[in-house]
Amino acid sequence: MDKLSTRVKLADVARMAGVSASTVSRVLSQPEVVAEATRIAVMDAVAATGYRMNHAASNLRRGRTGSVVALVPNLGNPFFAKILDGMGRELAAAGYGLLVADTLEGQGRDAAVARFLDPSRADGIILMDGLVPLASLTGPDLPPVITACEWIEGAALPRVMLDNRDGGRMAMQHLLGLGHRHIGVIGGPAANVLHIARLTGATEAAGDARLTVFAGDFSLQAGQAAAQAWLALPATQRPSAVFAFSDEMACAFVATLTRAGLSVPRDVSVIGFDDIELVSHIAPALTTIRQPKRDLGRLAARVLLNRIEGHEVAPLTLVSPILMLRETTAPPAAT
Repeated sequence: MDKLSTRVKLADVARMAGVSASTVSRVLSQPEVVAEATRIAVMDAVAATGYRMNHAASNLRRGRTGSVVALVPNLGNPFFAKILDGMGRELAAAGYGLLVADTLEGQGRDAAVARFLDPSRADGIILMDGLVPLASLTGPDLPPVITACEWIEGAALPRVMLDNRDGGRMAMQHLLGLGHRHIGVIGGPAANVLHIARLTGATEAAGDARLTVFAGDFSLQAGQAAAQAWLALPATQRPSAVFAFSDEMACAFVATLTRAGLSVPRDVSVIGFDDIELVSHIAPALTTIRQPKRDLGRLAARVLLNRIEGHEVAPLTLVSPILMLRETTAPPAAT
């Protein structure tokens, strides 16, 4: 079958589908401009004949590399795995390969971005690091660039992202609904756009509740440090609940308190953000705000593909957060 499929030509597909070869070509390269019935007939013929499009030759004719680059601020963070999986699947279906680079390796963010701003290296870039300087994204003949997850204030780049402000509001409303009135927040770097958006939503929802902010950077180490700071407070001044802006910080916070002989949620409620795969399997399972990560990755890839093809795209594509109720939040203990 494999040997047979290599001999199948575009004309064979066209003959089976009852259309012209140019129509088959349009279906395979720009399916959105072809009527649904025609598209279905062509794809059925592709499946029946085993036709395989020569993407390398197609890219050469169009002056394309056939590759898209995702620039990630920390590849060691498990948060990105499902997002990249969603991107990769969507891009592969369109005949593109996904390359991934870490903006924190080597010479830093400027150098990481500069390596891929040449159209001969990549047909487009999905930038997932909001701390890349805007000046790094200027110059002639740049490939299409969009931002995903994080974004750069002031940059006229399409954004695909979670509604982080709503996620912050949702987490705070959950804790308030349980009866907590003194709530700790473990944030991210002060200039980070995710930190700002989540803190804005949380603060808006908090009303007259008392907030205590612990420094953070989304890492395990920051969660541990926040727990040590929480433990150092007099018992009467400790927040009865803590909202961590990442699941990694939330998990480290819970683990540090557990080693100190305390219990979550009996002694303090904890809610995280992201819903990385680990947190539903630990004990106690973490209450958190879910980012639909594969959906976000697929949407980001789709927006970039439209930009590569020269189509207009929305300046902002928002994905809605979801509250995942598990075992680390409960009403405050009676005093």
